[in-house]
Amino acid sequence: MKSLQHLFLEELADIYDAEFRITSTLQSMAKTANQVELSDVFQAHYRETEDQLRKLEQVFDAFGEKAKRSKCEATVGLVDEENEMVSENIGSPTIDAALISAGQKVEHYEIASYGCLREWARLLGNEPAAELLDAILAEEKAADRRLTLLALSCCNDSANQKVAEASENTPDL
Repeated sequence: MKSLQHLFLEELADIYDAEFRITSTLQSMAKTANQVELSDVFQAHYRETEDQLRKLEQVFDAFGEKAKRSKCEATVGLVDEENEMVSENIGSPTIDAALISAGQKVEHYEIASYGCLREWARLLGNEPAAELLDAILAEEKAADRRLTLLALSCCNDSANQKVAEASENTPDL
């Protein structure tokens, strides 16, 4: 029978792998974005994610374990979906909205993962680990909020407006 600590360490290895995978994706998303503000958000979160990897290593240490990765199938799927969305929207006015959607899917997965891990660390009586996980959780929530604000302030309307303008300027055949 597995213990909560065993489950915690399995999920910690999973999110550790997820963060590794996300770093390369964030750089690609930053380069693909049309809006400078969106590119800046992805670049800033890339740097934040690198720091989160170090924090996760500290969480492993707090449990007396060496940091290890376990393939995160969810992130593999999310990255594949992001790549598909980008390829379907590249060169389109919808690219930034697609990037935000893909980014928020990843953020929501991370928010769910870090929320569980933080609570499990508390149940296991490891407050230093819980505090590190809580800090990462706050960063993920802030990244999600930044993406939401960009979607609402410019990217969604811009995509919709440019698509509408393009269809108005297309002659009827």
